[in-house]
Amino acid sequence: MNHDGHGFAHEHELESFQPEIVGDTSDERLTDERWRAILNNDAAYNDQFFYAVKTTKIFCRPSCKSRPPKKENVRIFHAAREALAEDYRPCKRCKPTGQRLPDNEWVSQITQYIDAHYREDMTLSTLADVCHGSPYHLHRTFKRVKGMTLVDYVQQKRIGKAMEYLAETDKTVTAIAGAVGIANTPYFITLFKKLTGKTPKEYRQSHGKKLDEPGGKNDESKAQ
Repeated sequence: MNHDGHGFAHEHELESFQPEIVGDTSDERLTDERWRAILNNDAAYNDQFFYAVKTTKIFCRPSCKSRPPKKENVRIFHAAREALAEDYRPCKRCKPTGQRLPDNEWVSQITQYIDAHYREDMTLSTLADVCHGSPYHLHRTFKRVKGMTLVDYVQQKRIGKAMEYLAETDKTVTAIAGAVGIANTPYFITLFKKLTGKTPKEYRQSHGKKLDEPGGKNDESKAQ
């Protein structure tokens, strides 16, 4: 498996994000003025509002230097306590509560995001952007807190879900690979065997499922 300098798999190996309609009522409305403040990282607005990102569940000060979110994913709060009350977590970079976010809470943000988005393309850089940190710091902190690399966590999440599909559905191996975010079926089969000790076919057979494509052709055999 090929990795970059931070120990993260290449993008084709680790195979990012659902909007809601922005509220338009009263003081929580995302006005053009507030949106400009977010885009310009305008510290003059720090005492006026906070903004949260619905897809990542993180909230920031207007002056935050993190990559701007999609406008439709932004929600406005007037106090940090309001965002916290609705289960948004403070940004590690801009510290909207005035306190440093503990590393274990930051890693919890990351794992929650991966758990919800493991089907999507995922790289160290995109995860760092999403969770408002540098790729290098993210890699080191995640490994220290979780005892595994981000690569390992994403792979385990994907293969764990694949095991569920193999045991509970009649989806083909190719379809399952795509459903868990791995477009390359031979690579999926190799990774599955590495982590479970069995090929997808062997795993499914042990759970009483057949692995045939319509017409009786085995897609795992074709992929090998």
